Amino acid sequence: MAVQPWGEQSPGYGARPPQVPSDPYARSRPPAQVHQSQMRAAHTDRDRTVDVLKAAYAEGRLTADEYGQRFDAVSAAQTYGELARLVADLPSGPMMTPMTPVGQVPPTFLPPPLLPPARPTNSMAVTSLVLGVIGLGLPAVITGHIAKNQIRERNEDGDGMATVGLIFGYLGSLAWTLLMLAVVAAG
Repeated sequence: MAVQPWGEQSPGYGARPPQVPSDPYARSRPPAQVHQSQMRAAHTDRDRTVDVLKAAYAEGRLTADEYGQRFDAVSAAQTYGELARLVADLPSGPMMTPMTPVGQVPPTFLPPPLLPPARPTNSMAVTSLVLGVIGLGLPAVITGHIAKNQIRERNEDGDGMATVGLIFGYLGSLAWTLLMLAVVAAG
C-alpha cells in the first residue's frame, strides 16, 4: 500500500474499498448546538462593547475607574457571554425621552419642513445691474427705479441688484456729465 502525504494509506490493486458507514448522513449532521453566550467573540464584537462603554462613560453612567476596569475586561473577554456581562447594567442604544409619547416619532426623524417656493428675480433689476456695469448710466438709473417699484408691488427678489445698478448708473451718469463738460470747456 502507498502512503499518502496526509498519512492515510490508499488501497492497492485488488484491495477492498473502504467501508461506508451505514448512515450516509452521519457526517453531515451539525454538532450539538452551542448557546450564544458560549460562542467566541470577534474583534468587532469587542469594539461594539467598547462603544457602549464609551457612551456610558460620556453620559456619566460609569466613573473613570469603572470604565478602565471594564475596558481591560473587554480586551480579555473570549465569549459573547463575557461581553454581555460587562454591559448588562448599561443601556445599549438611544433611549426614548420622557416627553415623547409611545408610538410618536421624535422630531429628529421627521422630514424637514417644506420651504416656501423661491421668489422670482425681477428682470428689470438684472437689466439695471448689467447696464450699470457696462457704463450706460442713464438707462441703468431708469431701469433701476422701475425695478425697485416692481419689486415692492410684486414681492420679487432682486432688490440688491437694482440698488447696485442704480449706484453704477448714477456714477456712470456723473462720469458722462463730467466728460461732456470737459469737452465743452476745451472747445
